[in-house]
Amino acid sequence: MSEFLRLPGVSDAHGSPLDVIELRNLAMDCIVGVYPRERIVAQPLRLDVALFLDTREAPGAGHLTHSMHLGRLEGELRFLLDACRFKVLESAAEAVARYVLLPPSADAPHVPVRAVTVRVTKPNALAGHAMPSLQVHRTEAEVRPGAEAPPPGAVEPVHEGPGYSVYRLRIQPGSTVTHAVPPRVEQSELVLGEGLLQQGMPVARGMAFHWPKGVARRYDNPTSTEQTLLCVSQPRFIPSGEEAAAPALGGALPTQTHSYYSPS
Repeated sequence: MSEFLRLPGVSDAHGSPLDVIELRNLAMDCIVGVYPRERIVAQPLRLDVALFLDTREAPGAGHLTHSMHLGRLEGELRFLLDACRFKVLESAAEAVARYVLLPPSADAPHVPVRAVTVRVTKPNALAGHAMPSLQVHRTEAEVRPGAEAPPPGAVEPVHEGPGYSVYRLRIQPGSTVTHAVPPRVEQSELVLGEGLLQQGMPVARGMAFHWPKGVARRYDNPTSTEQTLLCVSQPRFIPSGEEAAAPALGGALPTQTHSYYSPS
């Protein structure tokens, strides 16, 4: 069981204390560490997250648009921890914090998160002699100082570290995007919205796909809402507009598929 996070006080622009939603004791096995065995064998990792946000409209609205969908967030954080194969706890904590602080997207609306506290723990790293953990606190203003919302259809960088890049791909209503990467790069993608077509076939919200190196694929958005993908590249790579225009290979298939969202 996780100990309670040590949380600072965070207020909104008017000086009112923000609400706090906690996601505690998210436990999973994943690749994390710098030693040779740690790069091969998954080990336990535990994550605790506290979100600072304003939920005052949620009781009257009765839906999660005015709060946070914790079931989806839990799946998205699991995907990040799985796909990034972090070397150090500092990278894991920073990537989680920066993802949580992204502005909401139209296909997965929620109240903006103004600050976040993240704690990452490796219970078995020191053979039971001690339990290493790292706690960080980040704010929206610190991570995105004065940043405007990116234009629709943009590639939205989240975080880059040793051997990986994380970004959100935004696909405009009625448009087609060819997601292309160089031959040296492999990618994992998590579908955040509902209604996308991948290589002409429907894909469900919460599905993750791992692609072989260099494979390009086509996404169509026939809906009236902008759709988004959470993407992890290994090694570091974030596509430009020119790479997004590359031709897709017909019939290319992912090597792995997995749903990260619990059944609703």
